[in-house]
Amino acid sequence: MADSIMITGDMLRVTIPIMGATVFPLVAPIPLIGKGSRLNGLMRPVCLLGDELPPMVKGIPLPYISPPFTIPGTGTLKVILMPNNMTKRTKNKGKFILLKGGSFQAIFNVASPAMFQPPGPVPPVPDPVVVKVGTAQFITTNFTVKAS
Repeated sequence: MADSIMITGDMLRVTIPIMGATVFPLVAPIPLIGKGSRLNGLMRPVCLLGDELPPMVKGIPLPYISPPFTIPGTGTLKVILMPNNMTKRTKNKGKFILLKGGSFQAIFNVASPAMFQPPGPVPPVPDPVVVKVGTAQFITTNFTVKAS
């Protein structure tokens, strides 16, 4: 079934469960930057496989907290797309095109844990959860050009 093609300026929204982490660059949806061509009817480049994480969060240490661990730590984000988030045959510049599809998995890997400072002259306690799993979804403004 055909679905909306993702284009530059469409958004990625990442949600970590309530008891999970607050990753500061991901509090609001972040815009995607497509490296594909401008297809007929689209004024902006299409997003290709590999464009699912914008450069501002791709492979870069991101600050986070996870209550009660309120002294910030850092980690990196990766996403695992589902088959319905990309074209099955159609390619642009040799890569599959990203589609809106459904939700997919987001994984935040802690590199430097956030800390909790207990009362008194004791050392801070690190966040013991080093992998935070959530969901992600694409938000599109393109409702006219579709692919499958």
